[in-house]
Amino acid sequence: MRAVVQRVASASVTVAGEQVGSLAQPGLLVYLGITHDDGAAEVDWMARKVWSARLLRDEQSASDVDAPLLVVSQFTLYGDARKGRRPTWEAAAPASVGEPLYDAFCVALERLGARVERGIFGADMQVASVNDGPITLILDRPPPARGGRPS
Repeated sequence: MRAVVQRVASASVTVAGEQVGSLAQPGLLVYLGITHDDGAAEVDWMARKVWSARLLRDEQSASDVDAPLLVVSQFTLYGDARKGRRPTWEAAAPASVGEPLYDAFCVALERLGARVERGIFGADMQVASVNDGPITLILDRPPPARGGRPS
């Protein structure tokens, strides 16, 4: 699981001309990529990491100030363009794996107390954001610890 997290003053996602999610106040825009072997342990780890990362003003986390999050699925975070001119998407999980884990990630954030806005999984989305800082962090799941679970 991989996330690109941006501190934003505002953000929105539009599908087919209709706004489906938005942040009208400062918060975090989270692009989430899922790979084949991700599961519940990665979802929980990433949700806790995003919710507690000190990316907001005065080194505060979203959990410290109840900042909202806009979560957008983005399989292209697992694109590989090292060879040729056309990226491959082989490392990205298929929708049958990715969509339930995307939903589980959003629910895990909500269980932690987050206010979560969402894009629409698999849709052609237009994302608008006003980055603040700019602050952008790339989070990758850690390698599995003993027992196959992230630490």
